[in-house]
Amino acid sequence: MPSIPGNFAVFIQDVCYKHKFIRSRDTSTIVERPERLRAVKVGLAAALSRLEEVHSASSSKTSNRSDDPDILAAALDKMKLEGSSTSQSTFGPITVVHSAATMPLLDSPAVKFVHGDIEGDVYLENVSKWAAESAEKIGRGESEIPEGLPQGDLYLCPESIIAMEGAIGTTCEAVDVVMSGTLPSSATEAAASSGIKRAFVAVRPPGHHCGEDTPCGFCFVNNVAVAAAHAHLKHGIKRAVIFDIDLHHGNGTQSIIWQINEETYRQTVEAEADAPITDPGPKVYYGSIHDILSFPCEDGKPELVQAASVSIHDAHGQWIENIHLKPYDNEEGFHALYEKEYRKIIERAEHFLDNTGGAGEDVLVFISCGMDACEHEYTSMSRHNRKVPVSFFDRFTQDACAFADRYAKGRLVSVLEGGYSDRALISGTLAHICGLVDIPSESREALKDSWSLDNLIKLEKATKKRAARSARPSGVGASSEPWLERAVAIFTSIDANGAAILAASPKAASRSKVVPPSSRTLRERKKPKGSHAVPVAQEDASDASLLSSLSDSEGDQVVAPALGGGVSGTEKKLPRVILRLGPDPLSKQ
Repeated sequence: MPSIPGNFAVFIQDVCYKHKFIRSRDTSTIVERPERLRAVKVGLAAALSRLEEVHSASSSKTSNRSDDPDILAAALDKMKLEGSSTSQSTFGPITVVHSAATMPLLDSPAVKFVHGDIEGDVYLENVSKWAAESAEKIGRGESEIPEGLPQGDLYLCPESIIAMEGAIGTTCEAVDVVMSGTLPSSATEAAASSGIKRAFVAVRPPGHHCGEDTPCGFCFVNNVAVAAAHAHLKHGIKRAVIFDIDLHHGNGTQSIIWQINEETYRQTVEAEADAPITDPGPKVYYGSIHDILSFPCEDGKPELVQAASVSIHDAHGQWIENIHLKPYDNEEGFHALYEKEYRKIIERAEHFLDNTGGAGEDVLVFISCGMDACEHEYTSMSRHNRKVPVSFFDRFTQDACAFADRYAKGRLVSVLEGGYSDRALISGTLAHICGLVDIPSESREALKDSWSLDNLIKLEKATKKRAARSARPSGVGASSEPWLERAVAIFTSIDANGAAILAASPKAASRSKVVPPSSRTLRERKKPKGSHAVPVAQEDASDASLLSSLSDSEGDQVVAPALGGGVSGTEKKLPRVILRLGPDPLSKQ
């Protein structure tokens, strides 16, 4: 049996723990929380453990792994987790990169490409200002989020900018590694020379709901769009493919992509008319599988529902495909739907590249990897029965990797978006990581029980936090299965620095703050004449409560707020309806 190639790296950025809700100590309705990264690491540790077993069995070389707890502990202690510099550790076929990369919001060409303004970086400066003033405003009983923006799904703290800059810096670092095939200089010689082609980036806050200057849905900076811009500006990527598998439509990403494609199309048309042109912009394909009944379309606003249903290919220079999730009865039924419906976002991407030059060095593939469509997500977050089984994250990822192999020299960067319950994040990460690694078919079949409900429960129990103010996992007993014991050891190692950051996070306000009524709306951006950009969701700030509650959240450990929740001092009004009547038929009698 051939050995498994080590062409895959996972990037962890622990400063992303620093983005925290401090408006109140009551976080029962806050689902976009730092602990999401902890759950992702649990899933990663389980995947590493199971893949090490496959790697050990398939490798002809002597494995460095030992089941002796003392030897294992000594090996793990050698890992650099202080966060002062980027460091790597190799587990079987996977290298885990503990990134220290950062990218300044106000001084980065890629960030300006996506979120900048011709007249100045107004939005970026505002976000930085809001975060810097957040603690002071909350201390005065005010909200740190300006009036007119959705209060229920946006929050900031003084260290939020550090988290955002770490998120985009690490995502762009992953792009650099995938484009060069090598890890930073501190990597081991074996890992550095293996040719890294795929990456998974575990960062937060997420980004795909954020448009050019419109934060919403937990998102302030569009991580994937910035990474695509970075790939274009630094590495000459002319064609990018973005697959979005989050439960919710990536309205921010689609709006940004529309504007990028519109500008590139304008340049192309002008070039055909013999107008001087220096360097045309990139062309980007955006394909999304999502629930049309959920945020940002839950209220049925025509412009948002229409944007989330767009299917346009080559007209006006646009390449966009949106596919709506459907209910299914069993896993077999889901995979029949997958083959018939959901694979279309990959087929449309093939059409995009085939019609713009085919495979090439100028192609890079991204996945906006939201895990909130998972069958294990909170019912309060995924309440329309539009879900996917855990196996979807394995199967789709394999298909995306095969697509990247055919068209992009194998280069693919996956970035965490949504996913809020621990079980959804653990299982989704586990399956996604397995899908990103090239595994012999017989070994892949054996891995499918990794995300069985029984194994997930064992994993959750083994890595559960201790009660006495300790972030350390409770551990496993002497009779535990080897993969589980190994998973706990790996998790303890890769989360050591993150746990310390969590413990030192800023404290929340001592009491709930009342947010003043909102009457302002988001500022309107000036677009060039003739622009047909799909609008970004501008959230209605007229909800009556600070954090929306859901009626069908019974049984969940956390009650998820409805995305887009806001506040207002005015009553929500029904739309005005005008009936146009013809002449009275009786008047003619």
